[in-house]
Amino acid sequence: MQAQGQDYRKYLDPSVISKLNSLELKARTVVEGFMVGYHKSPYHGFSVEFSEHRPYFQGDSIKNIDWKVYGRKEKFFTKRYEEETNLICNIILDTSKSMIYKNEGKLSKLEYGKILAASLSYLMIKQQDAVGLTLFDDKIENELQPKASRIYLNRILSSLNDIESIHKTNTSKCLDVVSERIKKRGLVIIISDFFDDLEMVLNSVKRFRYKKNEVIVFQILDPVERNFAFNKDAIFVDLETGEELTTQSVQIQKEYQKTFSEYLQKLSSECLNNGIEYNLIDTSQNFDTALLSYFKKRVKLH
Repeated sequence: MQAQGQDYRKYLDPSVISKLNSLELKARTVVEGFMVGYHKSPYHGFSVEFSEHRPYFQGDSIKNIDWKVYGRKEKFFTKRYEEETNLICNIILDTSKSMIYKNEGKLSKLEYGKILAASLSYLMIKQQDAVGLTLFDDKIENELQPKASRIYLNRILSSLNDIESIHKTNTSKCLDVVSERIKKRGLVIIISDFFDDLEMVLNSVKRFRYKKNEVIVFQILDPVERNFAFNKDAIFVDLETGEELTTQSVQIQKEYQKTFSEYLQKLSSECLNNGIEYNLIDTSQNFDTALLSYFKKRVKLH
C-alpha cells in the first residue's frame, strides 16, 4: 500500500472501504492505513533508553510495537525482541434489525460495525493477542471463544460475513449471558447503537467492570439519527417492529434533538463514572477514530 502526504486517509474512509471486495481486505486496508497515518513523522534522536527500538515502518509486524513507548511519545516504535502478549479480548457486536439503518452515512450501522470488528480482530491476532466474537440480537446468534491463531481469524471473518439481521434486540439479556460466560478477565469491546432500555443496558455493561474487565463501548449511529435533519413530512418505520408514524419532521426536530442529546449524555456519563471508555461514532467518520481508542486502551493494559 502506498501512502503519500494525506493519501493514507483514504484507506480509512468508509466510502472507499465499502468498495473493496472481501471483509479481510477491508480489515487489512483499514489497519494498514491507520498504522501508516500514525507513524508519518519518524521520531529521530530518541534517548539511550530506547536504543533497542526503531520507528515503526509499513510492513513491520504489529506484534512488535512497544506500547509503553507509544504511551510516552504517541508514536509507534518496534522492539527488536518482544515477549508474546497474552491479552484476551471479547468483541460483542449487535446484529439486530435497527443496525441495518442507513441514511446519511456511507455504510449501514451494521456494515460499519462489521468492518470495525474485523479490523480490531485482524489487528489483535497480528499482535498474537487472543480475540473472540459474540453476535447478538434478541439472543446470542454466534459465539467464538478467544484464540490467537491466523486460522481462527478466518473463522471470525466468516462469522461476520454470514450475519443476517432479521431479529429485534434484547441487549441487556444478551450482555448478561456473555458476562457470565467470560471466565478470564480481559478487554471487552461492545459495538451497538444501544437502541434499547438504557437503564437495563447500563446495568449489564457495568457487570463486565464488576468482574474486573476493561471495557470499550462503541456506539454506532447514522448521522441523521443525531441531527434528525429531515426536511419534509415523512413516514417513519420502526425497523424492528414495523410500526409506522407519520409526522412533520421540522416540527419535532428540536424536541427530538433535545431528548436524544439527553440520552447520549446519560449513556456517556454513566460509562465514564464506571471506568468504561465510551466512543460515539457515526458512520460517516473514518475508522481511525475507533482504532485510536483501542490503541490507547491497549497501552494501559500492556
